[in-house]
Amino acid sequence: MKILFLMLFLVSLFLFPNVIHKSLAARPSVVSIGSILRFNSTTGGVSVVAIHAALEDINSDPTVLNGTMLQVDMRDTNCDDGFLGMVEALQFMETDAIAIIGPQCSTIAHIISYVANELQVPLMSFASDATLSSIQFPFFVRTMPSDLYEMAAVAAVVDYYQWKIVTAIYIDDDYGRNGIAALDDELTARRCKISYKVGFPSNAKRSELLNLLVTVSNMESRVIILHTGADPGLKLLSLANGLNMMGNGYVWIATDWLSSYIDANSSVPAETINGMQGVLTVRPHIPKSKMKSNLMSKWSSLSKKYNHSDLRLSAYGFYVYDSVWAVARALDAFFDDGGRISFKNDSRLRDETGGSLHLEAMSVFDMGKKLLGEIRQVNFTGASGQVQFNAQGELIHPAYDIISIIGNGVRTIGFWSNYTRLLSTVLPEDLYLKPPNTSLANQHLYDVIWPGETAQKPRGWVFPSNAKELIIGVPNRFSFKEFVTLDNGTGKMTGYCIDVFTQALSLLPYPVTYRFEAFGSGTENPHYDQLVQKVVDNEFDAAVGDIAITMSRTQTLDFTQPFIESGLVILAPVKKHITNSWAFLQPFTLGMWCVVGLSFLVVGVVIWVLEHRINDEFRGSPRQQLITIVWFSFSTLFFAHRENTMSTLGRGVLIIWLFVVLIIQSSYTASLTSILTVQQLDTSIRGLDDLKNSDYPIGFQVGSFAEEYMVKELNISRSRLKALGSPEEYAENLKLGPKKGGVMAIVDERPYVELFLSTNCKIAVAGSDFTSRGWGFVFPRDSPLQVDLSTAILTLSENGELQRIHDKWLKTACVLALLIYFGIMLRRYLKHEPPESISAEPGSSKSKRSLKRFFSFVDDREPPKQKRSLRLSGSSMPTTPTSNVDIERR
Repeated sequence: MKILFLMLFLVSLFLFPNVIHKSLAARPSVVSIGSILRFNSTTGGVSVVAIHAALEDINSDPTVLNGTMLQVDMRDTNCDDGFLGMVEALQFMETDAIAIIGPQCSTIAHIISYVANELQVPLMSFASDATLSSIQFPFFVRTMPSDLYEMAAVAAVVDYYQWKIVTAIYIDDDYGRNGIAALDDELTARRCKISYKVGFPSNAKRSELLNLLVTVSNMESRVIILHTGADPGLKLLSLANGLNMMGNGYVWIATDWLSSYIDANSSVPAETINGMQGVLTVRPHIPKSKMKSNLMSKWSSLSKKYNHSDLRLSAYGFYVYDSVWAVARALDAFFDDGGRISFKNDSRLRDETGGSLHLEAMSVFDMGKKLLGEIRQVNFTGASGQVQFNAQGELIHPAYDIISIIGNGVRTIGFWSNYTRLLSTVLPEDLYLKPPNTSLANQHLYDVIWPGETAQKPRGWVFPSNAKELIIGVPNRFSFKEFVTLDNGTGKMTGYCIDVFTQALSLLPYPVTYRFEAFGSGTENPHYDQLVQKVVDNEFDAAVGDIAITMSRTQTLDFTQPFIESGLVILAPVKKHITNSWAFLQPFTLGMWCVVGLSFLVVGVVIWVLEHRINDEFRGSPRQQLITIVWFSFSTLFFAHRENTMSTLGRGVLIIWLFVVLIIQSSYTASLTSILTVQQLDTSIRGLDDLKNSDYPIGFQVGSFAEEYMVKELNISRSRLKALGSPEEYAENLKLGPKKGGVMAIVDERPYVELFLSTNCKIAVAGSDFTSRGWGFVFPRDSPLQVDLSTAILTLSENGELQRIHDKWLKTACVLALLIYFGIMLRRYLKHEPPESISAEPGSSKSKRSLKRFFSFVDDREPPKQKRSLRLSGSSMPTTPTSNVDIERR
């Protein structure tokens, strides 16, 4: 029997090794884990109560650890003094803890993470520092969203309200510096930036914080991101309120330290809450769940029981509560899988000097990797939502509430979730049920009451009072000076573009100090690519002038709203169509004339056949009938036929034929009119294709982007291109033509072309515009001044001021016509009023009377022309005024 029992035991051991192993690995009666917190902080106090709440729930449920009691050894650490905090944390690591909840401070978390890696103890931390990762620290498990997601939410808010620059105030430690670095990356991805960063130590004095805020108030940005702890953050907000930095125009966005403070404190002083009206903050989103409701319902009694009755439940409390539950569930799986708790000493940990740090007391958890694996596999719905870790060791579906402080509390204005990375008023858990929609058009937040009790969105920046003078580059043109040029007499920049800029600038609600700096010698047009490159290189703060908006330039610069439409067009010489005495035959070809003539005869014959037997007008001798056929046919051309048609068929044919005659007559008239009046191009250029397919020279304006466009986009050889510097060169080269050293056509922008054509009637545009661009003012990338000037330019366009400026500088043809007209009127007036009669008038009123008489003369109706007098028998017969129409009729 003993031999049989032994054989059965060996067989079972061979067949079911895991079952036998588990049975031998008995569960301990008590399991101890550790916790490193800062007890005297709001977050630390909430965490203490949350840990006790989790322990009570876990130990009262026999199905969780199957009779094993879970204990937590909590230790206080000093987060303000990093050195003491690290020493206290290292002393705690001398205990044989199989897992640690915390620490809450990023500085201490960095140090303890190194130790946890060596001792193979999982670290369940809610430190949000983004640089703490499971890649560097495999035993670091973050049990709340990282700062990477929080800063993404903050950056999304900044981008949603179209603010381009922000100021960042942060506490100068790992938590503050790394958080702002993450914010900088997120803003850059959205083409926004931090224009000014300022850090301060945790023990900064009041005077230091005041100086910091004064410096910030002198900055350009009015959007301030506050990434600190609760104590220094509240001090800064209070001081800012005293400096009137909580009024109109300012935007304050605090990270989750503020929402945690407000949520956890049952009674926030009225002075404190009143000093932060309109401030925005973010809060980790906690979806509704049964565990959340249970924890909230018993929180009041728990906080009193564990001596924190003044603290309410915050987001940190939910995450800490779930951290303990995650360890408990992982331990249960750990024990089920045969895990055992045992430690061994590391021979490398020796304290040779006999100090207070007993390094030899630190032991390595033998099965720490196994427990870590079980922790990363947990998946349950906790008080904070779904507790599940992704491949990077981060919680899945991080999300944030966007809240605004108003009155005595807060108001949720929307949500941000990593699922869509967009802002929305829809709950994140509802979004998870649908495919992610990442269209920016879906972003939406509820209205906000901003600092200063205004519902109008702040602009987000001001022109600082101590700002340096803006240096604005302006092209010093040689030709087409109506657009922009340097007035050598006054030394000032003048022209259409300058007037548009100054008028737009006058609409801004703040003053801008600037000075123009001419770019170019003035002896030839400057190269505009070189001008805009100086803005890229920060040699100029902006560029104003006739600067075309091109794709290559928009990759490195920002342009304002276009203030004039511009596209490349082709200029070619024209002449009037040469006409002769036979021009009336040109509307139809010879074949068409033959068909028309034959049709008239055929219709005449058909009508004769249908009518001659019953209609006397189509009867007579053969000669008379032939004449009738020809007469009737061609008289229908003028609808002047006199013969009546009596047969029904004849009338039907005639009606159809008269309709055809109407079409022939209208087509002939239109074609003849076009031939006699419309000018046609002298060259074969009809559009862009003809230009590309020819081999003749093409002109372009010096400094224009048209040269590079034709070479790179149209693949036209650079050897065919000829630079022209003035309208006179345009006209001369087009007149000469390609065979005499000129050009076949000129490619230039429409505003220049329109101005050129106003004084050159023998040249015209061939084809249509083949680019759709405009002119704008140039600013560095993400300049807020560009946005405000664009709005001002739209205002100028809507109120008609832009058109007035255009007419002032570019309507030279109208001005010239008026000058010629008034010159003719003055000549006629002098003939009508002899100079003697004018000079004979006495006194100072002579000039006023002469001017009045001149304008009265101009206003009088000109008498109609008279028919030349007929002279009979040496005497004259009076003539009657006859209109030009009567003369033509006679």
